[in-house]
Amino acid sequence: MRIIAAIDIIDGKCVRLTKGDYATQKTYNENPLEIAETFQDAGIKYVHLVDLDGAKAKQIINYKTLENIASNTTLAIDFGGGVRSEDDVRIAFESGAKQITVGSIAAQNPELMLHWIQKYGADKIILGADCKNRKIATNGWLEHSNEDVISFIQAYVQNGATYSIVTDIDKDGMLSGPSLELYKEILLQTRIELIASGGITTLIDVQQLIELGCEGAIIGKAIYEGTINLNALSKLC
Repeated sequence: MRIIAAIDIIDGKCVRLTKGDYATQKTYNENPLEIAETFQDAGIKYVHLVDLDGAKAKQIINYKTLENIASNTTLAIDFGGGVRSEDDVRIAFESGAKQITVGSIAAQNPELMLHWIQKYGADKIILGADCKNRKIATNGWLEHSNEDVISFIQAYVQNGATYSIVTDIDKDGMLSGPSLELYKEILLQTRIELIASGGITTLIDVQQLIELGCEGAIIGKAIYEGTINLNALSKLC
């Protein structure tokens, strides 16, 4: 299983939110490159970089941060947040992203999402499936739909999607453990390469996700708050 460290960006700074609530912003470092270099030095190979300003603005904002990290580290970066147009996709890839996560457009404009999968490849475009009470949420988690997360993923798998990041919003930033039952159900009912996100708190959580068969796990607040030791985590890479 891939270990993927999370870096969330607001105003060019490394922050974390709780349950996606912008009012809960906590800044950990004003220079995200320093955080990225720390991850790289510890042996981490993958980073999930989220432009939270972009998610709210509905267009990429912090592409310079992506460019800076991609240019100065060897980390493979999956970029998300504000990817809504062909220009956004182009900017993200030109700025150094290896993969792009698309959530809101996947929910609101499936035809465009499928076009990107076909154009860039299913290995490059990750389906973002952020959910609250199993229902898909969009626009930086500020809007909610009535679509069930499993049916959402199933529809995309049938149309060529390979990877999906699934975040249970109620778990995100809570350090209360991941949604193991939801992930188990998804893995049983779909053929998606599942990347777990939200609530991962301990190395035991990580081991449970490995045993479930997740393709990857995104870990953020647990690293920043020290509930998971970065060096111990890197040994699982």
